[in-house]
Amino acid sequence: MRLMLVSSIALFALCLTAAPGSAHHSFAGEFDVDKPIKLQGTITRVEWINPHAWIHMDVKKPDGTVESWAIEGGTPNTLFRRGITRDSVKAGMVINVDGYLARDGSKKANGRDITLPDGRKLFLSGGGANEQPGR
Repeated sequence: MRLMLVSSIALFALCLTAAPGSAHHSFAGEFDVDKPIKLQGTITRVEWINPHAWIHMDVKKPDGTVESWAIEGGTPNTLFRRGITRDSVKAGMVINVDGYLARDGSKKANGRDITLPDGRKLFLSGGGANEQPGR
C-alpha cells in the first residue's frame, strides 16, 4: 500500500514537471532564418503569456483579402525590461514587423523588430537568430 502511494506521488510529480518542458521550442526548430518576412498590419490582440508574448495582427494582401498572422516575441519579462509594455503595443495599432517565417508554412513568424506608428522601432525577439537588436 505504501509503495503504491509513493509511486502515485512520484508519477504525479513527473507529470507536473514534464508539461512545461514540452511547451518551449528552439528558434531553429520552428522558424527559418533564411526566410525573412516583412509585414504591415493592424494589431487585433496581444497575449502577454509565457514562454513567449504573441502579437496577433490582420495583414491586408494586395488583392484586398486579409490574413491573420501571429507574431512571436520574447518573454513578457524580457520585453518589459526593454521598455515594451502593455501600452506600447495595443489592439488597433498599425505596425510593421521584420521577422522570420515559420517552418511549417503557417501564418506565424518570429518577430525581430516592430515599428510603431510614431516611427519608434522596438526589438521584439527573445532568442535564436535574433539575439542582438538590428541583426
